[in-house]
Amino acid sequence: MTDPRARRVGAPSALAPGVGGEDSRALKVRAVGYLSRREYSRVELRGKLQPHAGNADDLERVLDALERERWLSDERFARALVHRKATRQGAARIVSDLRRHGLPEERLDAVKAELMASEFDRARAVWGKKFGNRPQDAREYGRQYRFLAARGFSADSVRRVLG
Repeated sequence: MTDPRARRVGAPSALAPGVGGEDSRALKVRAVGYLSRREYSRVELRGKLQPHAGNADDLERVLDALERERWLSDERFARALVHRKATRQGAARIVSDLRRHGLPEERLDAVKAELMASEFDRARAVWGKKFGNRPQDAREYGRQYRFLAARGFSADSVRRVLG
């Protein structure tokens, strides 16, 4: 009787190169599978692949190859995230999300400049959808102010929207 925990014939052994992980080809296939579903930043994809990688060098080579072949792009990831969130959130919150995903500061500055150009209009649209009426007293003003501020809109934009 065979042990059910025994490795299958042809399966990589524990002593094969890339101990404890997949070879580069399998790692790349896994990465392309992730990227075919949605965009990932390099840092985020590295985190998803890390448990499956044999060593850090293999992982970095796979990530470099994916960038060369244009499967992986931090710029495309940033554009997708901004497109997804810009109608509901302010520049500060979106930039914070991008920073959390490991995008370089130069890219963050460019994105923030683009978002700030339309910040007032986006804040007014979010406010109009939720409230629509100017605050009648200080309590209501504070409530509406906190609502917009929590979504990452700048204090200047919020004050302009609320009047």
